Amino acid sequence: MRDKSAASGTALIILAGIFCGSMVFFVRLLTAYGFSAIQTMSLGLPAAALLFALVLLIKEPSGFRLRARDLPLFLGLGLGSVLFFTVCYFTAIELMPLSSAAILLYTSPIWVMLLSLLFFHERLTVTKLAALALAFGGCVLVSGLSGGVSAKGLLIGLCSGVGYALYSVLGTVALRRYSPLAVSSWTFIIAAAGSWFISKPAAMLHILASAPAPASLALLVLLTALVTAFIPYISYTVGLQRIEASRAAILATVEPMVATIFGVAVFGEPLTPQSALGILLILCAVVVLNLKKRGGVEAKTNAGKAE
Repeated sequence: MRDKSAASGTALIILAGIFCGSMVFFVRLLTAYGFSAIQTMSLGLPAAALLFALVLLIKEPSGFRLRARDLPLFLGLGLGSVLFFTVCYFTAIELMPLSSAAILLYTSPIWVMLLSLLFFHERLTVTKLAALALAFGGCVLVSGLSGGVSAKGLLIGLCSGVGYALYSVLGTVALRRYSPLAVSSWTFIIAAAGSWFISKPAAMLHILASAPAPASLALLVLLTALVTAFIPYISYTVGLQRIEASRAAILATVEPMVATIFGVAVFGEPLTPQSALGILLILCAVVVLNLKKRGGVEAKTNAGKAE
């Protein structure tokens, strides 16, 4: 049973990475309307929060009951992770080449591994280290090597990686007390509320109202939320319930690989030998991470819920 649970968790994490990798397509569509990159995020977060809330209301109304002692945990997930890493990432994109920002974002598995070692006492195995090296090397090659990174850009880029990592760490704690659907719903409700303080909502509403086809734009926003937030986050959160946080973070590095493939297939971008090698390294990381150890797979230290 443990093998099947770990296998399904791995599949769900990879599925989340695949859907997140399509974000580049939706961001390009929305920015064409005149939204800034951060505003596209601020459109997607409330729409995703609405989807999560509706599903939670239908499937698990009790999930709306949040213990007061857990509010700091969900503030950390919503504001300290999802909103913080997104703002840092899009800010980093404005300060440096996109490839450099992507590389700094995908330092996240390193932070997850260190934090999991500290708080969850996860074992630092040779397999994990090898997979981490392959995954990070693959992300560097896929994203490309660029210069022009200032000290400020470097700091903000690293902060995006830390914020991204916090979802795996804090999410692991939250899953001991709440269901994956409740964790994702509260995370996005809080992140959505915070996003409207930084996104110039009046300007956003003006763009929405003056669009040639407002209904079509609203549908695009909902589709963006469904594909790039609702599906990947619920998949990742359920997967996080079944495998270690450090393993999940490494598997999630399929996202830049998928984004590259998406760019080649949809936008006709060239696939360079460097990118192809990076994709191969990321795939190798996934394979290495799922090699069975002698005597069975590694046990997940945070399995099950506890009050």
